[in-house]
Amino acid sequence: MPNPSLSPDDRIRVEHMIQAAEAALRFVSGRTRADLDDAEMLSFAVVRALEILGEAASKVTAATCRATAGVVPWQLIVSMGNRVVHAYFDIEPDIVWKTVFDELPALLPKLRGLLSSV
Repeated sequence: MPNPSLSPDDRIRVEHMIQAAEAALRFVSGRTRADLDDAEMLSFAVVRALEILGEAASKVTAATCRATAGVVPWQLIVSMGNRVVHAYFDIEPDIVWKTVFDELPALLPKLRGLLSSV
């Protein structure tokens, strides 16, 4: 994994990303895809976690993004955050569910690695 020299602000943003991803995974633990449709608080909580993840990613410096571009899909994370914020009326629950179950577990070790590699 690349060994970027994270600025203090980037370190905080990556920590926020980790916290949001971990929260989303806790929220869906033991839940089914149908729960996302049926449990309003669950849906709001998961979408909010994705918002935070995307917003924090959008504040990571360009230097860190370039240094870790092959490891962390920064633009995809930011795009997802923008989507759930600005197109809140058209969020696709299947994509939210897939993101949380398929993407976040793979993303977390990469983010943790950024913190431990500096």
